[in-house]
This record gives sequence, structure tokens and C-alpha cells, in this order.
Amino acid sequence: MEDQNLKEINVLVQRFFSLFTNTTGNKPQVDHIRHMFIEQGIIINATHSPAHIYDLEEFIVPRKELLSDGTLTDFSEWETSHNTTIVGNIAQRYICYQKSGKLNGEPFETKGVKNMQLIKTNEQWRIVSVTWFDEA
Repeated sequence: MEDQNLKEINVLVQRFFSLFTNTTGNKPQVDHIRHMFIEQGIIINATHSPAHIYDLEEFIVPRKELLSDGTLTDFSEWETSHNTTIVGNIAQRYICYQKSGKLNGEPFETKGVKNMQLIKTNEQWRIVSVTWFDEA
């Protein structure tokens, strides 16, 4: 059963990363994040102090604008490695990732880490929280 759970989590995480892609021919689908999280989900940017803590709507609205108004273009991010621990109906995934794009027309590439907590509810894995830290 753990292998099946890991497969389901892998698919969920891959879908999460793909929501923000706006490279040629891809339209960001940030709104779909609501279906991947529990209703009370939180997202935390711990890159700077103090950390920025968002509920889902606080996170979605500015990113949707950023990814569709020409400010952030050719953007994608992807896992480079991960370690997932599953115990019963809870899981934690430590992710190393990279991202690249153009911010205000200037190309960038950076990497960072994400910590994702998940829960299996109604036979479906959902994200409880995501915390991330981008390297300088």
C-alpha cells in the first residue's frame, strides 16, 4: 500500500509544480491549487524574515496576476530530489527544487527547498501545508 501512496503523492506534487508553469503554450492554473489542499491549507514563504504566511486565497490572487500580466514569463519549477515519509494517513515530503523564468524581462534561475505536509482523507491525498525557502 505504501508504494501506491507514494505514487499518488508523486502525482500530486508534480501537479502542484505544474500549476505555475507559463512557458510557451502553457497557461498557469493557479486556481486549481484549491483542489489539491485541504480547505484550511497554508503556504509559507520562509525565504525572508519574517516569513510570509498565506491562506490559499492570499496566495492564489497575487500569483495568478504575476503569472498572467507579463511580469513573470517563461516560468517553470521542478523537483530535483525529494524524500517522502509516509506514516498511516499522513506524509511529509522534503523537496529540493529549481525554478527559472524571466522577471520583468530579466532571466533568472534559482533553487530552493520546500517542505510539504500531506494527509489522506476520503481516500485522497491532499496538501495541508507547503513551506519554502529560496537560496539567494
